[in-house]
Amino acid sequence: MVTISVREPHHLEVTEGGPTGEPGPGEVAIRVHRAGICGSDMHILHGSNPFARYPRVIGHEFAGTVEALGEGVSTLGIGDHVVADPVVACGHCHPCRTGRPNVCAHLQVIGVHRDGGFRSVAVVPAQNAVRVSPALGLDVAALAEPLAVAANVLWRTGLTAEDSVLIYGAGTVGLTVLQVAKMRGARCILADIDPARLERARAFGADRVIHSRVESVADAVSGEMDGLGPSVVIDGAGVPALLAEACRVAAPAGRIGLLGFSAAPCEISQAEIVRKELTLVGSRLNRRFIGDVVGWLERGELSPAPMITQVFPAKDAKAAFDFAEKHPDQALKVQLDFT
Repeated sequence: MVTISVREPHHLEVTEGGPTGEPGPGEVAIRVHRAGICGSDMHILHGSNPFARYPRVIGHEFAGTVEALGEGVSTLGIGDHVVADPVVACGHCHPCRTGRPNVCAHLQVIGVHRDGGFRSVAVVPAQNAVRVSPALGLDVAALAEPLAVAANVLWRTGLTAEDSVLIYGAGTVGLTVLQVAKMRGARCILADIDPARLERARAFGADRVIHSRVESVADAVSGEMDGLGPSVVIDGAGVPALLAEACRVAAPAGRIGLLGFSAAPCEISQAEIVRKELTLVGSRLNRRFIGDVVGWLERGELSPAPMITQVFPAKDAKAAFDFAEKHPDQALKVQLDFT
């Protein structure tokens, strides 16, 4: 048994032994096999996630097998392969009633507001365990959550195959957005300051990459959509200052999707937004897209396995976090192995 928690900001704790979790009514216990380290886990560790409560067992990207069923659970069976959906919603508030559980008025996120999946056995509500085919590796299944985040922002922007998409950032967020957008037939352009990341973007099917340290993004995308600019812009870098540029480069009637959580202000022109009738949307987590993503993975419509760049034994979580933080040029998705 291994449990990885943040007792307080800047203090990652790895403990071995201890009791396994017992599911209550409507819950299941998942024997975790693989779990991915996300940027938001880093933010919790460093005290910069405004939603986290301490102490907290972190981790919201995890997959494994059902080990025990709580009272009343009939939708899953012992041994089923599952991936977790971290969104726990009340089901009764206005957002929930209108199909937006990811912004539930009483939202709890597994690994943020309640204990997560960085432990050998994780207990979650049964409705948050999504069954996957045993033929799909649990390492790939653990990528379903970040891909669902990408699906959510593209749903929010109304992406179609007719769109030309500019994605800022070729890290994990940008590359998941790229994969889902390409699956849907859109033209995709990635901008980043790191040439190595841009090469990865090429490998995942980017139609064009922009090294933004040496090339103007605005100039590079000005020819899109018959000279109007990209019809969709996604901020996958979480840099507030990019919003002003996104408004400038977006085509008339363009849509801009924001994924970052920075509280830093940025200057944008109201006139620019009105003149081009731009749509700015926020996107948080996912509105039950994990089942869709699992289907795409099982049918081979997405092939994200190369995103997994390093795997560490769970007991070496401190080394895994250290590597992910100090080697962003090498680390795309670092996973922890709990088997």
